[in-house]
Amino acid sequence: DESQPPAFHYGLGRLLRPLRDEGVLLLGSGDIVHNLHTYAWGRHPAQPFDWAMRFEARARELMLQGDHEPLVNYESLGEDAELSVPTPEHYLPLLYVLGTCHEGEALTFPVEGMDGGSISMLSVQVG
Repeated sequence: DESQPPAFHYGLGRLLRPLRDEGVLLLGSGDIVHNLHTYAWGRHPAQPFDWAMRFEARARELMLQGDHEPLVNYESLGEDAELSVPTPEHYLPLLYVLGTCHEGEALTFPVEGMDGGSISMLSVQVG
């Protein structure tokens, strides 16, 4: 429900967290950076936009630090966030995944890359 604020979605992830302890695989599908307005349609390979790379790097850094609050309040991360997340529907699944994290739990990034200059293929694995 994208009419709900990002904190709502993170909170639902927190509610789902006990399922992981029961062995349930939780999967979120989205994109940390997803801007089709700037996507290089038909111009492949396209170099990633600087703002897309900066936002993905900042998000990765915050995840590795376990600092989820700025990611929940991503709009506070400035123009790079505004360009990277012009609409929330592709970003919100990340908040569910982060909500399932236990304190100090390791994160890995098994898939990386940008497509069309403005779509992040970064995958986040918890645990």
